[in-house]
Amino acid sequence: MCGICGEIRLDGAPPDAAAVAAMAGPLRARGPDAGGSFSQGAVAFGHRRLSILDLSPASQQPMVDPGLGLAIVFNGCIYNFRPLREELRAKGYAFFSDGDTEVILKAYHAWGPACVERFYGMFAFVLWERDSGRILIARDRLGIKPLYYTEAGGRLRFASSLPALLAAGDVDTSIDRAALHHYMSFHAVVPAPMTILKGVRKVPPATTIVIEPDGTRRERTYWEAVVGERPEDRHMTEADWREAVLATLRKAVERRLVSDVPVGVLLSGGLDSSIVVALLAEAGQRGLKTFSIGFETVGDEVGDEFKYSDIIAERFGTDHHRIRIDSARALPALHGVVAAMSEPMVSHDAIGFYLLSEEVSKHVKVVQSGQGADEIFGGYHWYPPMMQADDAVSAYARVFFDRDQAEMAEVLEPGFLADDASRAFVAAHFARPGAPRPIDKALRIDTEIMLVDDPVKRVDNMTMAWGLEARVPFLDHDLVGLAGRVPAELKIRDGGKYILKEAGRRVVPAEVIDRPKGYFPVPALKYLRGPFLDLVRDVLSQPAARERGIFRPAYVDRLLAEPEAHMTPLRGSKLWQVALLEFWLQTHTI
Repeated sequence: MCGICGEIRLDGAPPDAAAVAAMAGPLRARGPDAGGSFSQGAVAFGHRRLSILDLSPASQQPMVDPGLGLAIVFNGCIYNFRPLREELRAKGYAFFSDGDTEVILKAYHAWGPACVERFYGMFAFVLWERDSGRILIARDRLGIKPLYYTEAGGRLRFASSLPALLAAGDVDTSIDRAALHHYMSFHAVVPAPMTILKGVRKVPPATTIVIEPDGTRRERTYWEAVVGERPEDRHMTEADWREAVLATLRKAVERRLVSDVPVGVLLSGGLDSSIVVALLAEAGQRGLKTFSIGFETVGDEVGDEFKYSDIIAERFGTDHHRIRIDSARALPALHGVVAAMSEPMVSHDAIGFYLLSEEVSKHVKVVQSGQGADEIFGGYHWYPPMMQADDAVSAYARVFFDRDQAEMAEVLEPGFLADDASRAFVAAHFARPGAPRPIDKALRIDTEIMLVDDPVKRVDNMTMAWGLEARVPFLDHDLVGLAGRVPAELKIRDGGKYILKEAGRRVVPAEVIDRPKGYFPVPALKYLRGPFLDLVRDVLSQPAARERGIFRPAYVDRLLAEPEAHMTPLRGSKLWQVALLEFWLQTHTI
């Protein structure tokens, strides 16, 4: 796990090594253990290292293989690198390191850009061919690892975070109106390649981009989620699906144990992380370090789920750490949370992951986490209405969108208001083949789009702010593929994730499985009061906010007058959503 950056010249000019060094600075938290740079021909690469595999200098990056004429910067982890290395050795390749980075180089030399289809893992990398000048840019199937880029003046710059690109300068930071529409309507989900800034794009998940020295490029999507029943699965019984889910998840958890340092677990007390702990214990992990976080209760909103995480910790004998955060600590931490965001993220639990990661990083460098289960196994409340929907797009917008187009016109000043970009995007995604029923369409868009640019991005940004690598077994592409085949009825039954719950009964106590559905509670950001409300007022009254003029003052005044009265269909604060965008723009001096 690392931070990568670089510049690729497409006009014959030398790359700007100073710009690359400037980008590497903000990436230091992602890779606190070492740094390196490389420049030759049309490319300059920078790297910050978090040492997880092959802790020796042999796996330092940027990695150059003079014999093959290849250089790479890579962020992530290839879980099956050892069997791939043996396969490549059988082909005659010799290795000088014991990590996964060199395996990517050899795999590319052996199989070309299609090598990514052989990888189990999370990755974003840029690879350069010395002799041809060709570049390969690649991102993993579920977008677990980020990769941003900007183009101007005959050059392309890339980095693991958007703020790193800003550090190099020469970026168009004007607001992208379509992206703003997504942020305000599509629950802050801004689909790739867009970002909130016109001048910054991001590589889509499951994508390879080959760039030739003359600047021509070929972009290919090498994987996509397929959701819906298949004729060949008609013989499968509920028991068959239950066993298949458990076996595939067991393998996914075991894959993510590959490490030369200890691996812990973020244990929320919910079903998903509890199954991960149970399967790790089953695999023979003893003294497993687990971590839970809790906040103060606000009104009737309970701020922790220690009751359930304690059950799991006791059952499986983990070395458990309860981390309790009071509002006095949470408030000042918000500045660090927003600084760590590559894009504005409205979900309340960003601060939970940020503060949890700060504490966890004092004990381990790698954790497994339960993100992704709700999206692939139908755990959210908006899925059941999709079962009977006649108009899939309208039904999805009704249960998921924060605002309709009429309210968007009330929120945004005319110069920032786009056509109904969010609804158009959903309609286009739903029209693609491969998801026959409305429920399948909803599950697919949440897997490919919402999951990537909400919970997955949030976990990456907040954990890497503290040099902590988070691994997500529910996003193993074998498991995602299997979940897509499970009949929707077996996913959404009995409050959602039915088939996962039934699989979990083999390993997890019933009182955890049958508990009411929880979430990562941060009540103070849902019900803005006291100093949190004061912070919001201050952000929205800053000269920068007034000069930018994104939001209609009458709308903002209405939210400020009754902050707890204006909630989205997903029970988020509309005021926090407005304030968070301005907070992010101001924090990054945009």
